[in-house]
Amino acid sequence: MKKRTITRRDFLKAAAAAPLAGAAIPVLRGAASAAAGPAATSPDGKVRVVLVRDPSPLGPGGAPPAEVVQRMLDDGVRALLGEADVVKAWKTLVKPEDTVGIKTNRWRYIPTTAEVEQALKRRVLDAGVAEDRVGIDDQGVLRNPVFRNATALVNARPMRSHHWAGVGSLIKNYIMFTPQPSAWHDDTCADLAKIWFLPAVKGKTRLNVLVMFTPLFHGVGPHHYAREYTWEYKGLILSRDPVAADATGLRVIQAKRREFFGDDRPLQMTPHHIQLADTRHHLGVSDPARIELVKLGWGEGALI
Repeated sequence: MKKRTITRRDFLKAAAAAPLAGAAIPVLRGAASAAAGPAATSPDGKVRVVLVRDPSPLGPGGAPPAEVVQRMLDDGVRALLGEADVVKAWKTLVKPEDTVGIKTNRWRYIPTTAEVEQALKRRVLDAGVAEDRVGIDDQGVLRNPVFRNATALVNARPMRSHHWAGVGSLIKNYIMFTPQPSAWHDDTCADLAKIWFLPAVKGKTRLNVLVMFTPLFHGVGPHHYAREYTWEYKGLILSRDPVAADATGLRVIQAKRREFFGDDRPLQMTPHHIQLADTRHHLGVSDPARIELVKLGWGEGALI
């Protein structure tokens, strides 16, 4: 497979479609959700989502090399926020006085990956936040002093099929901020978005990163994993709106299922928590017609 990296031409091409690079960079409007925080939106009011992919080989942990992940994340943040300087972009997300929790996901088969965690932490530090006020955690967030005192959160997790929720999603990633996660499983986790209105997280999320390096597109029970139901998509989806990012990731999963099974086979559990996060809880936008999808980098097999 011929390697193709994200070039400046790619970036400027995306800029033409979604204004970002250059001296005259328009400030994006923020369509605010009180729980999710302001979303980056295009001039026509659509919520911006960035899909960035790179064909580099994946390492044993399931991620591209660290320098590639950093470049993917940087390109994605620049395109999302319409700021050519990545550090300046991050300074609009977090302030030096913030205490920042990076909510990761460490499921043993498909984790967020250390490469993504460290790339995010590096830019938070570059924005001026002291290292002792930056934490990375998953299941320990309720006990972690950084998260207990957090004024800003960065949400990063992989998308995969999930026995109780249809798909493990960015919305679902905050379930560890509740003392009894299993209490949210009713009706296929329909009301997960309510978690985002809890004091520990409400209005604190600055960036959502849906990791799509090796998504799991099919499962047949709790904690199920089979390598045959993963593929090397090698992507990151970024948005300030967790619902829009999840809705976009779900489109990729559904497209892969159609490709693999040869029909429009539904997931074992309906991932309706994503749509309900929009229509019932008004956390963000799930309708693709209201989402501006900016695609950067490797286009082969993008599926959407």
